[in-house]
Amino acid sequence: MDSEAKYWLALLRMPGMGGQAMRRLREQGPLSAAFSASGASLRGWGLNERQIEGLGNPDWARVELDLDWLRQDADNHLLTLDDAAYPPLLKEIASPPPLLFVKGSPEWLSRPQIAMVGSRNPSPAGEKTALEFAAALAAAGYVITSGMALGIDAASHRGALHAGGATVAVAGTGLDRVYPAKHRDLARQIAASGALASEFPPGVAASANNFPRRNRIISGLSLGLLVVEAAQQSGSLITARMALEQGREVFAIPGSIHNPLARGCNGLIRQGAKLVETAQDIFEELGQYYQAPSKAGKEISVAGLDLEQQKLLNLIGFSPASVDSLVRDSGWPVETVSSMLLVLELQGYVAAAVGSGYYRIT
Repeated sequence: MDSEAKYWLALLRMPGMGGQAMRRLREQGPLSAAFSASGASLRGWGLNERQIEGLGNPDWARVELDLDWLRQDADNHLLTLDDAAYPPLLKEIASPPPLLFVKGSPEWLSRPQIAMVGSRNPSPAGEKTALEFAAALAAAGYVITSGMALGIDAASHRGALHAGGATVAVAGTGLDRVYPAKHRDLARQIAASGALASEFPPGVAASANNFPRRNRIISGLSLGLLVVEAAQQSGSLITARMALEQGREVFAIPGSIHNPLARGCNGLIRQGAKLVETAQDIFEELGQYYQAPSKAGKEISVAGLDLEQQKLLNLIGFSPASVDSLVRDSGWPVETVSSMLLVLELQGYVAAAVGSGYYRIT
């Protein structure tokens, strides 16, 4: 933890002390010096009277509670703008959060990420699409980043987890609470296989004003943003606008003109977002960071499958494999392969990818 963490936390807790003022103080030298600087110096650094008054009366009791949260669990972390582990992409945006509270492993915040957002009330097809895209992208080396909201956010996190990948959830509350509360178990899984992150200190409850701030972090951490389903008046479109302002790639999955949940995505495509039908469309823009080690080539015995089904399963990795490639690699007729794929899908070993192909989910 940064040696000046308590001073960062004190500034964060001060009324009227926004990120811009905190960054201005940081430019003057060690933050600790600001707490003993004269009023004239502070005015010269651009602080107003309310901020100067706050520096003269820090809420150290509140700061101690924040430090207690950090000490409660080895997986609880605090990153400041001066911390070497602070994610470099996020530092480049116009208003990076001065502090990030993290539960899990902070290193995932600096890995290549793709953000996924969409409707809180998606169609069954939209939810399935988010699961499949997240699994394919995670298998290709991307960390899947979203906001842990109901609907597309949750499906994106789960898709990454099902593929054995990593995922980051950016919260609009303090990390001592989970919003929505029904995602408590999902939050635990994300912290174990990735990270939860927030600019809000412990004790901060959900508030409508918090979520636009949260969204700029989701896009700011990522190389690109994928919108799966979104109505015309959707918070996901706000996140897409932020991503464009931050110079990120924006991708959108098209839908029927008769589906209200597709209108936001179709509108983004009209405005220049890249139309996406398969994960390969995203790889063409951003590259494929690494192929996650698949189970192809490793003879794995699975109870309940015959030898031929096991052989086919061992040819399928966590990135989509086309039926043609499986026919070629197995040497079996397409009818045989298709029949076995249906059995494997029904038994929960593989899933059909968006567009074409199959990928392994266990």
